[in-house]
Amino acid sequence: MSPSDSGPPGSGRDCFDRRGRIAARFAQLKAEGRGALMPYLEAYDPDPATSMALLRGLPGAGADLIELGVPFSDPMADGPTIQLAAQRALKAGGSLAGALAMVRDFRRADDDTPVVLMGYLNPILSYGIDSFCTEAACSGVDGLIVVDLPPEEADELAIPAREQGLDLIRLVAPTTDEARLPKVLEGTSGFIYYVAIAGITGTRSATRDALAEAIPRLRRHTDLPIAIGFGVRSPQQAAEAAQVADGAVVASALIDTLAQSLDERGRARPETLRRVLDQVRGLADAVRGARVSA
Repeated sequence: MSPSDSGPPGSGRDCFDRRGRIAARFAQLKAEGRGALMPYLEAYDPDPATSMALLRGLPGAGADLIELGVPFSDPMADGPTIQLAAQRALKAGGSLAGALAMVRDFRRADDDTPVVLMGYLNPILSYGIDSFCTEAACSGVDGLIVVDLPPEEADELAIPAREQGLDLIRLVAPTTDEARLPKVLEGTSGFIYYVAIAGITGTRSATRDALAEAIPRLRRHTDLPIAIGFGVRSPQQAAEAAQVADGAVVASALIDTLAQSLDERGRARPETLRRVLDQVRGLADAVRGARVSA
């Protein structure tokens, strides 16, 4: 079944605004003594039905939180893998409205798993910031990662997002120095997304030593959970991220698996869903066992 795009939330439709899912999930995981696995998928890649089936299947495969990419024509922070995913999604009709519709449909069966939208500012501006924040919250979105929104210009989105209970999650890079960190972290909620490498997604990986040095520096500036992304590809790397921080974000590795499963015309095969979800299960097992074996 494809996600439904018709009509705004609140017009005779259920509203799934339930605040605090991200904080509650990290608190639960902390009590359990383990880190989080946060897989990424691109909305509408390779088609609406397959993408929706993946979204619905992720919690059962071990996802603790889900990062849902909003397709955009110029994803400047993303490497070739996610750029191609965005192109497939746009060709399939993907949009910001479509991503919100996916979350609404997901919430009809799952009211607990946090969903974070990751994307770029231009689609939000085109949608209308106030309308977007209202509809995102009502659709059941919990947090926003807006890659190209600098902290100095964030209030236009941060204020209405906060009013709607949406966490605005910041990216912190290895190049973010001590002087700039407080400004980057100002107004951040939910968790911190630590970009493990300088550069685009999916091109290389950070070393465990580099992460072990970087995360304590961040801890001095924030009490928020820290999730590590950009360069986390294998179960071993996900486990290492969960050991030194509070969670691992895996994106390009999963998109690569999806892309490799498609037929010569870019269409999903019968095994596409199984292959991606099996990979998530392997990552989840590694993350769940990370601190036991540390």
